[in-house]
Amino acid sequence: MPIVNIQVTREGSGPGRDAVTAEEKAALIAGVSQLLLDVLHKPLDSTFVVIEEVELENWGWGGLPVPEYRKRRAAGGT
Repeated sequence: MPIVNIQVTREGSGPGRDAVTAEEKAALIAGVSQLLLDVLHKPLDSTFVVIEEVELENWGWGGLPVPEYRKRRAAGGT
């Protein structure tokens, strides 16, 4: 029984959104489950998909919190 964990930052997928929508989550679950069926022949009814939304300030990249990393990168630095 496969278990797939998907982590996304809680910032949404478009302007004005602060979370992934229910429709986007459903598409992720369907797509990952279908991929495991196609590649590993795992039945859909035995595949579990967990989506975890992580607050943006709880992610780091390049030794910095993601908001600071993005700010520096936008300003032309790293």
